[in-house]
Amino acid sequence: MLLEKSGRTFLQDRQLGSSLSAIAGAINAFGFLSAGYYCANMTGNVSALAANFVNGDIKVAFVSGALVVCFLFGAMLSAVMVNVGHRRGAAGVYAYSILIEAIILAALALAKMFYGVPSGQSIVSPAILSFLMGMQNATVTRVSGAVVRTTHVTGMLTDLGIELANWLETFAKSEEAEKHIRMLQRLRLHSLIIACFIFGSGIGALGYLHWQKGFLLTIACILGCLALPGIFVTSTAEKPNDS
Repeated sequence: MLLEKSGRTFLQDRQLGSSLSAIAGAINAFGFLSAGYYCANMTGNVSALAANFVNGDIKVAFVSGALVVCFLFGAMLSAVMVNVGHRRGAAGVYAYSILIEAIILAALALAKMFYGVPSGQSIVSPAILSFLMGMQNATVTRVSGAVVRTTHVTGMLTDLGIELANWLETFAKSEEAEKHIRMLQRLRLHSLIIACFIFGSGIGALGYLHWQKGFLLTIACILGCLALPGIFVTSTAEKPNDS
């Protein structure tokens, strides 16, 4: 599932995008309802930073800016891990990045469950979630060659609009059948990712309303299950070369 972009298929991009965009939507909605801040929506946080700074609400402006910085650091960490992994010839580097995301999310969930980390009064939870969303978005962007972005719905809507315009043009002029099929595939991919983000946001809202303590831990377990097959496949593929 987390193969390099050159070796990926449309089905793998669809599976990767749909699963991780649903998770991103769930985390984003849960984070907003629990702390009042979006953890994946950096466009909104940048706007909130500027608007609240101008209005004199320095505390809210600071929190919004901190979330943007955490998202940036998460993306940087993912890129550093991928670059180092490539230089060392390590397989499964993308899967390890998702696994680390799952481990950090599980640690946050356990801390909230057993130590009562405050939700509405603390910046810690949304900061960590923003960091993880930066990691995830950077990982998926790199692994798919920027075809899939799971937390960046604005980009997906832009891509969908472009693909719709290109698809409509095919009715005005003759197009190669293969090109038309690729266009339809991209339309389905972008539409599915957006739909899964919306679906995941609904699940995140339900999780906050009915299962606050165990919801993030469940999401962490799902992330781990998504990462482990990629690690297992790449590690077994290396064995014949090592012998």
